[in-house]
Amino acid sequence: MPPTLALLHTTAVTIPVFAEVARAELEGIRTVNLLDDSLLADVIAAGRVTDAVESRLRAYVEQAAVLGATAILSCCSSIGAAMEAIAGSAPLPVWRVDEAMAEEAVARGGRIGVLGTVPTTMEPTMLLIERIAAARKSSAKVEPIFVEGAFQSLKAGDASDHDDRVRWGLEELIGLADVVVLAQASTARVAATMTDFPLPILTSPASGLRRARERLAALEGTT
Repeated sequence: MPPTLALLHTTAVTIPVFAEVARAELEGIRTVNLLDDSLLADVIAAGRVTDAVESRLRAYVEQAAVLGATAILSCCSSIGAAMEAIAGSAPLPVWRVDEAMAEEAVARGGRIGVLGTVPTTMEPTMLLIERIAAARKSSAKVEPIFVEGAFQSLKAGDASDHDDRVRWGLEELIGLADVVVLAQASTARVAATMTDFPLPILTSPASGLRRARERLAALEGTT
C-alpha cells in the first residue's frame, strides 16, 4: 500500500492549489484532504491560535492517524507554530508546509520580503524565518508587506482582484528585498504569472510537498 499524506486545509481555496502540485510532486503517494474553514476564521477573529482551535487541530491529527495516514502536512501558515507544538505528542509525523520555503529563503540570504494577505499569517512566517536564520547564523533580514483586502476578495470569489492586489504588493518589494516569500499557499498561483518579475518568488506548496515526499521516502526506508 502506498504511503498516505493527509493535507490539513483551513480554507477551500488551497485544495486545488495543492492538488495540482501533488500530481507533479507526489507520484505514488496517496493524499487525503482534511478541511475545516472555520479554523482560519476563528484564528483571524481572535488574532491568534486559541486553546479551542488547538484542541480541534489535535483532533484532526488524531483523525489523520485513524484514516491510516503516514503523516500530516499543515497547509496553513497561520497554524504552523501550533502544529509544531502538537507534533511532540502526535501519533504520526506532523509537518508544516512553509518550512522548506523558509529554509531556502534564508539560504539565499540578504533581504527577505514576506508578503501576506491574512494578518495572522505574517507573524508565524516571519518568526519561522528569523528562527532559521538565527540557527544558521545568517544575517538575513525580513521585510514584511501586508496586502489589504486581497483575502477578502478571494473569499468573495473575486480572484482577479485578489491577484491584482498581490501583484501590486510584490511590486512594492522591488528595491526593498532580494527574494520574496509568499506567506500563504493561496497566493502561490500569482507567482506563476510574474514571469518578468526581477526578484525570485518562493512559494510553499511545491517546496512543502517536495520536502514531504523526501520525508515519506525516509520513513518508508525505516520500516
